[in-house]
Parts: sequence; structure tokens; C-alpha cells
Amino acid sequence: MFITFEGIDCSGKSTQIDFLARRLQAQQREVLIVREPGGTEISERIRDLLLDLKHGDMDSCTELLLFSASRSQLVTERILPALRRGAIVVADRFHDSTTAYQGYGRGIPIDSIEHVHGLVTHGLLPDMSFFIDISIEESQMRRAARIAHVDRMENADTAFYQRVRDGYHQIASTSPSRFRIINGMRQPESVSEEIWGWVVSSLPPTRFEES
Repeated sequence: MFITFEGIDCSGKSTQIDFLARRLQAQQREVLIVREPGGTEISERIRDLLLDLKHGDMDSCTELLLFSASRSQLVTERILPALRRGAIVVADRFHDSTTAYQGYGRGIPIDSIEHVHGLVTHGLLPDMSFFIDISIEESQMRRAARIAHVDRMENADTAFYQRVRDGYHQIASTSPSRFRIINGMRQPESVSEEIWGWVVSSLPPTRFEES
């Protein structure tokens, strides 16, 4: 089973992934957590390029192709092998992020991006995707409260993030069978319970249950 988490910056994806992984592991399930960009030696080097503030003049198409290259390596090296052995893979971002950020955010034609997706995902689509939705204002407040420095992607303006958020809603409307919009403005525990409700209804049986 392949589950992805999407959202604008500081939406709480990492927290919810941790909650979900703990509950799955408590059922004796193998869980692989991956992030984008990153997750392999090659992908982490690409991540460094993408997030470095020194590369503020990076062309949008270069950005798209770097994210996609990182994804291709992650899929072939880690995600597909894990799925083949029966693990549950939980990803902090996948191809929907590229559609939202480079498509709706940067303005690259969506049909061009989808063509790239078809190549670099190697035919893989998430079984379930959660869009943790928060307001732009909430995202900005959470970012301001963090100690960590702002990276190149986070350095975009409010209008960019509004386009990205709107893009996520558009993606969700065209993929209702797998996309779930989750109100991320609530307490993390309430968000976690809603997500668990969706996941548990679709989980494959454990080896213990099968026996």
C-alpha cells in the first residue's frame, strides 16, 4: 500500500506521518517512510541543489526536472522494492507536489508535467493521498515560529503559495477516489484520527490475520 501526504509548507505533514507510522507499526506492519526530494544518496544531492538559497535564479523547468529526477531514483531504489515485499510506504510528498508547485505555482503547463510524471513514476500511483489543508496565513505563522532557516522553496511569496494551495484543491477535485482533503487547522490528534479512519478501512490484512 502506498500512501502520500501533501500540503503547503508547515501544514503538519511530518507530524501526521509520524502518528500514522506508529499506529501501523503497532499492528506489526512494515512501514517505509520516505520524503521528497530525497530518500536516496542521489536524491539527497539533488535536494541540496533544489533547496539552496544560492540558487534563487533557478529556471522553473530546471526545478521541475530536478524534482522529477529525484523522484525517479526514489521510486526505483526504495519505493517499488518495499511495495513488492509487502511493506506500507508512506511518502512526504510525491508527484502531486510537482503538479501543485511547478504547475499551478510556477505556471508550467499541466499536460507537460503529467507527461514527465508518466516517465519518472514508472507507472506508480498512490493508493491514497492526504492533502493537509491550512490557510496561507497559518503557514506563514508556523514558518515564522520555526527555528530552522528558510530554504529556497519556502522563500516564495504569498501569491505563489495561494496558487499552490488552489492547485491542490484542483488536483483533489479531479482525483476524488484517492485524494482526501483534511482540515489541518485542528489539533494534530483530531487530524490523526480522521486520517486513521480512512487508512484503516483500506489496510490489507496482516500475516497474523491471514493465518
